[in-house]
Amino acid sequence: MDVETTAEVALYGQNLFGEDIKPDSRGIIADKFVVPPFSVLNACEGFWQERKRAWLSMGIKSEIGRGGHSKTSPGGSPRPACDYSQRQRGDGAGKPIEKMEGGGGTSIFDPVLCELTYRWFCPKGGLVLDPFAGGSVRGIVAAMLGMKYWGCDLSSKQIAANKVQAEEICPDNQPTWVCGDALDEVPNAPLADMIFSCPPYGDLEKYSDAVNDLSTMEYHTFIATLGRIILRCYKQLKNNRFACFVVGEYRDKKGNYHNFVGDTITAFKAVGFEYYNEVILVTSRGSLPIRIEKQFRASRKIGKTHQNILVFVKGDGKTATKAMGQI
Repeated sequence: MDVETTAEVALYGQNLFGEDIKPDSRGIIADKFVVPPFSVLNACEGFWQERKRAWLSMGIKSEIGRGGHSKTSPGGSPRPACDYSQRQRGDGAGKPIEKMEGGGGTSIFDPVLCELTYRWFCPKGGLVLDPFAGGSVRGIVAAMLGMKYWGCDLSSKQIAANKVQAEEICPDNQPTWVCGDALDEVPNAPLADMIFSCPPYGDLEKYSDAVNDLSTMEYHTFIATLGRIILRCYKQLKNNRFACFVVGEYRDKKGNYHNFVGDTITAFKAVGFEYYNEVILVTSRGSLPIRIEKQFRASRKIGKTHQNILVFVKGDGKTATKAMGQI
């Protein structure tokens, strides 16, 4: 079964006649590429939200395994538990998060964003390497699209929860999750056809007390360590392949931007990657309309409602594209 068929059946099911249910046509370009491959993606539009609900209805529960930590992920709206840290940093500039269906408060990575990056930048049946695995979404979406996935995370509890979900949702093509530090584990990963991840946003949110947890580090140490991990990813990526990180600017304790996006680009280029694409992901405003007047009057800090999807290539972009075949 090819990748396209696998994904559509998983998302929309079949009708009474056993035929695959397809979403309504939204135009030639959108039908070919899921959404038009433009430099701005809108995660707030109806089609995106509908497709996200379809992915989640498969049983993805990426919040399981996180204990009491308030991790955040690209692609949704801020929840109350994160409003305090957002106000402290001045503009809601943390990773945007989404409430789970049914009113829960823990966030997940946006599965539609995940689906798009895999379809657009990974060969069919290829292996995705993820140095900051976190929850189950990126692994399960890869598996349902017929790809292989290798990810590592510091939390053994998170890894165990991810594996339980994978056994239920994709038993015939289970992702591989490894517990450990990316600096140590990535060199042992199989050669990859794509790098895809969302690193911690420095110390914006603390994930654990472990000394090797990037979220415990001062910014200069954090960026240097991130660069070392990117180098290890570069070495494990096949030639003429793409790498994608989802990042966003966030403020230091004085309220000034770190230049995290720029520093991430510099780190990739320093180890040999070429900077290939930037996509802006428009995310939900959440509680920002309630907070923005007081915030802007007091500081002139703009309310942030987007993230940056940075795409790099190891080798030649045209050759990498040919290796993927047609979408």
